[in-house]
Amino acid sequence: MKRIHFTAEDLARTRVARTIGVAAETFDSVKLLKDRDTNLAFRRWHVSVRGRLGEQAGPLAALLPKRGPLIDALSLMGDTASIDEAVDNFMAAPRALMRLELENIDFHPSHRSWARNLMDGDRETRLQVAAALRACHSVTVAPYWSRVRSHLNKARAAYAGTMADDGVEQLLTTLGSPLVRWRPPVLEVAHSHNADIHLNGRGLVIAPTVFSTPQVGLWYPPLDPAKAPTLTVPTLSGTSLDTALWEGVGEFTTQALDDLLGRTRAAVLRAAVGGCSTTDLARRVNISPATASHHATVLRNAHLVTTRREGKAVVHTVTSLGIALLERRHPFA
Repeated sequence: MKRIHFTAEDLARTRVARTIGVAAETFDSVKLLKDRDTNLAFRRWHVSVRGRLGEQAGPLAALLPKRGPLIDALSLMGDTASIDEAVDNFMAAPRALMRLELENIDFHPSHRSWARNLMDGDRETRLQVAAALRACHSVTVAPYWSRVRSHLNKARAAYAGTMADDGVEQLLTTLGSPLVRWRPPVLEVAHSHNADIHLNGRGLVIAPTVFSTPQVGLWYPPLDPAKAPTLTVPTLSGTSLDTALWEGVGEFTTQALDDLLGRTRAAVLRAAVGGCSTTDLARRVNISPATASHHATVLRNAHLVTTRREGKAVVHTVTSLGIALLERRHPFA
């Protein structure tokens, strides 16, 4: 049990966030996929993405050991909803922060040398994690992100509405029973370790999550002790047999999009979900790099992909407009 102690100042400074960020949700989704006991609410999602990650998920899986503390993707990559910004934040993260996040992780013996390189600031190792983050995101989160964000926005709006109508203490009372219980002035959070946390006037950030189920998390900014910690609250019930979040998503029918863009260009757009280099595009679609570059340029001019340099590679990523087209929905609905 973790006991979070509030003062009147802490209550006044408590606020709600829109999301813990796409990177943290991606890490949680990979962990969820590794767990044997799948929450019923994720049954359809699990069936859809199972077996699609393969070796490309290796660097992320190495950062998610079976036991002990986990990496704080929120601190390392921020709460941004953009995978590009999350990767930029990770690549620019101070070495001191990287070391703080990794030094207590129980790495598998085969990963320890690699982890030391990551802690020491090796750029190539960071690029491996960035590539794995993009690859995992493209499979486990990106196809569902528009609906996930809508779901999170509704959860945040409900939190904010409760605070506006009845005050922050009512929000704490109704936040996440039975995982969270408000016993003024202490918020009790179900956890495997006992701890007393005094906010000391910093307040608390409450963030709804989707893929972090079923545990409430408490995350601290390690290099800024004056900043408020974040309480992450799962929003999907473990008793739900399924959820509309996964309905019809990820089942990218081909004919309409092929007719609109042409078969090869549509295949390039699908292959770029989550981000990949021109060489990767060519390999995935079985075309020459020059042809892949040409199609990527056309898609970029149509604002369906963005192109950016990452190390020595050029990385193409599908935009929100491109995702909307892949999901066959109106992007401004």
